[in-house]
Amino acid sequence: MAIIDFFDRGWDMDGKAIAYIQADRTFTFDEVGDLSCRIANTLLSLGLAKETKGAVWSGNDVMAWACTLGLWRANMAWIPVNPRNAAEDNGFILDAFDCEVLFFQQAYSETIAALRPALPRVRHWICIDADLPDAPGLEAWSGSQPATKPSVVAALDDVFIIMPTGGTTGAPKGVMNTHRAAQTTFAHVMLNCTYRDGSLPVNLTAAPMTHTAGLLSLPCTAQGGTVVVLPRPDPILLVQAIAQHRVTEFFLPPTVIYALLEAPGIEKVDFSSVRYLYYGAAPMSVEKLKKAIALWGPVLTESYGQSEAMGSIATLRADEHMAGGQLASDERLASVGRPNPLVRVEIMDDAGTILPRGETGEICVRGDLIMKGYYKAPDKTAEAIIDGWLHTGDIGHIDGDGYLHLTDRKKDMIITGGFNVYPATVEQVIWSHPAVQDCAVIGVPDAKWGEAVKAVVELNPGQTATAEELIALCKERLGSVMAPKSVDFVAALPRSPAGKVLKKDLRAVHWQGHDKKI
Repeated sequence: MAIIDFFDRGWDMDGKAIAYIQADRTFTFDEVGDLSCRIANTLLSLGLAKETKGAVWSGNDVMAWACTLGLWRANMAWIPVNPRNAAEDNGFILDAFDCEVLFFQQAYSETIAALRPALPRVRHWICIDADLPDAPGLEAWSGSQPATKPSVVAALDDVFIIMPTGGTTGAPKGVMNTHRAAQTTFAHVMLNCTYRDGSLPVNLTAAPMTHTAGLLSLPCTAQGGTVVVLPRPDPILLVQAIAQHRVTEFFLPPTVIYALLEAPGIEKVDFSSVRYLYYGAAPMSVEKLKKAIALWGPVLTESYGQSEAMGSIATLRADEHMAGGQLASDERLASVGRPNPLVRVEIMDDAGTILPRGETGEICVRGDLIMKGYYKAPDKTAEAIIDGWLHTGDIGHIDGDGYLHLTDRKKDMIITGGFNVYPATVEQVIWSHPAVQDCAVIGVPDAKWGEAVKAVVELNPGQTATAEELIALCKERLGSVMAPKSVDFVAALPRSPAGKVLKKDLRAVHWQGHDKKI
């Protein structure tokens, strides 16, 4: 199946059924399907070839999602852009990945206008919700095209998404995932989260649709279910939507789960309709996981993966959080579950030798799940995929019961609130301050964000800078997600004999005594 087939399967079941709900408006499969067809036919009428790059700059919105479906229906490759990122970061990504078509909401029109000179490859600009002098509205642009499915057949190894993995100064890599990888991921979701009683799922999409939440809505759609779209993962909106729409499944990063747990009156909310609360994309505190299960029952379902393996390497199913009617052991709860059925997972040493159960090494993956490669970066692809094995850069082990455990990360990437932060990107900005001699950016445990970005800074002799000053500089250049939450000043950073900063030593002070999920 191509990725658009997962929408079409639900559409074919009942075109008059409600596919999406946003605020007080409902959208049937016919409405969204017809719009996606008009968008696809318009794109094809422009002579755009398969895997032409397109993007949608928008918050969570059904009409914006229809544009993404239209790109896929024309067998184009979607470049996700998060509107929360710094505008320059998104602009860099669009240019680096050769974006030619850009759909955007009017709310971002000023930002888009400012970026236009830096995006010479973009040839088609479409405003989703307004007619603008320099960009036609979606209806005017596509309205004359027929609402019929175009005769486009995507090959399983065609690329449907180029997922960015970094920021501007870090020269981001673009992960090319295929329709083959998508169908494998969605098969894992439907195998682990079943509806065998014949009921239809109701999926709540609150986290950004540009990330996990959007893709996780498609297995629901494929079953003829309804997707409830929220503008943001606000605890109050979440609670109201769950009760109002009898939501059965949704995805949240741990930081939002933590906020839900602390929301006033949360213990009185009726969560009886919820079957699966997916969590992942960031470390999760075992203690908070226990609290969530005590409050909502055995519905939490963890998914472990990365962009290079479509987010579904392993799953800790809802029932596996329990054992004999009681909470499972902390050791199991601290795992990321068992490897999924349609992927092979092994632990390897630095020489690429598969290690026995219980031994620690790099988590390596092979199968239809893994990426086609990094966009226009064959050298980096060759480093990541060796003899068919994706080397994840994560360190872990598989225990005697087959559960996969993460013990460290080979790379220095920080996952904060479900978003990836690359230290080198932040370090580049801090180094630009004239008072800074050297710096190291690390992730430290944080009750709200899972990990928080911390900068450890060595100043030039006789010069001064404040934490507030450096944090403000990063927010200006990179946006609030990537900016440090705190800054420590030291006389000298710890270094190896070769002069390399020892980040492991800096992290050790902060991580001592924390469970493995935080």
